[in-house]
Amino acid sequence: MAKKAMGLDVQQLKQWARDGAQAALERLRAEIQAIEATFPELSTAKGRKKTAKVVAKQTTTMNAAARKAVSARMKKYWAARRKAGASKK
Repeated sequence: MAKKAMGLDVQQLKQWARDGAQAALERLRAEIQAIEATFPELSTAKGRKKTAKVVAKQTTTMNAAARKAVSARMKKYWAARRKAGASKK
């Protein structure tokens, strides 16, 4: 006789878990196929590596002048916010 867990058959719970996992796996496989159909270059390891390199090249950093300009704009922005907040009180 199968053990009971909170009034439910353990074998039945295991079967439900397997069924749920199988359904999730099928949904994931379908999603992978849809992505690979939309972006065929991602279906191979070589294509994924090439795509990753392109994305990495597109990432840029700000130079010192750009950081300084952003800093000045944000200082002005926060000063205005503090001034507006003080006038409301």
